[in-house]
Amino acid sequence: MHVGEQYHHVMLASPRDRAVRGRFQQMALDLLPAGADLLDFGAGTGIDARVYAAAGHRTFVHEPSPAMRDYLAHYCRDELAREAIVATASPLACKVQGVTANFAVLNHFADHAALFDELSQVVQPGGFVLASMLNPYYLGDARYGWWRANVMKLARNGHYAVNSESRIHRFAPRMVARAAAPHFRLERCTPRGLGLAVHLYMFLLFRRS
Repeated sequence: MHVGEQYHHVMLASPRDRAVRGRFQQMALDLLPAGADLLDFGAGTGIDARVYAAAGHRTFVHEPSPAMRDYLAHYCRDELAREAIVATASPLACKVQGVTANFAVLNHFADHAALFDELSQVVQPGGFVLASMLNPYYLGDARYGWWRANVMKLARNGHYAVNSESRIHRFAPRMVARAAAPHFRLERCTPRGLGLAVHLYMFLLFRRS
């Protein structure tokens, strides 16, 4: 598993990942009113945060990995110095219009109910949570034994965990929506329908009640 500087360069070197990241960033920026604050939850090395800050949004960053935080401090040093980006040890330290969680951050949680309860204290009424999550219906993963072993669990339970070092969980959108209620409602899932078969990531937009 890549972390810190190695993760940063791997992500920027991948055309596919750059394209997915660009779509996610643009969706987040389209949702934010001019000058609104946001929280980049699981901010990694600060790749997204720098884009949001450059667009005029003060961006709070929360990242639990020390290696990721260290490289974020280097990569975003100018933005941190002028407080266009603000590092925070706890998401509860800010009040924002939106929360972004890119590149499968929420797939590291086995249960999202407590997380969304916490985020309801952070997101202003009418605000949003935008998450990029691994798509459990992506047929490109069907070549792997772990996908075939879990497809019936997904159909039955809407959730399964991959038995690996990172213990990644995969969820049907309805399961995340159920965990987000009553604080948030699922407003949009992209892609939908047959598009879920050909995209590794799905974007879930939740609106604060």
